[in-house]
Amino acid sequence: MDRTVICRTAEDMENLGREIGGTCRSGSVISLRGSLGAGKTVFAKGVARSLGIREAIVSPTFTLVQEYDGQIPMYHMDLYRITSEEDFQMIGGEDMLYSDGVCLVEWSEIINSLLPKKTLFVDIKVNEDQSRTVHLAGGWED
Repeated sequence: MDRTVICRTAEDMENLGREIGGTCRSGSVISLRGSLGAGKTVFAKGVARSLGIREAIVSPTFTLVQEYDGQIPMYHMDLYRITSEEDFQMIGGEDMLYSDGVCLVEWSEIINSLLPKKTLFVDIKVNEDQSRTVHLAGGWED
């Protein structure tokens, strides 16, 4: 996949997440990259809704990982506080990356070499007018 989308509202971002989530299957990995407040967790909420997850989706910044039960389990990771691949491995991150669930990884830059080949990269840029430019690349549909 190679696609760029402009999201003007949080609802647009969530709907894009829902659309992408509808294409997920067991083992799908999504890398979410963007500045603080860019909308990574809002995108994750859309993915979760498409997987039938109804509970509140919150940023796992302090817990590092949130696990949700849906049609497919979803692992939502926030690696903002992780400093190395070794730290990631110590929390069992690789087990989730290569699980039967859907794995969303915020701040995945620290573990680039560990990401599966078919990772979908979602890069979010905040524009001057507060809209978001979202570039989607890679993924399981290649």
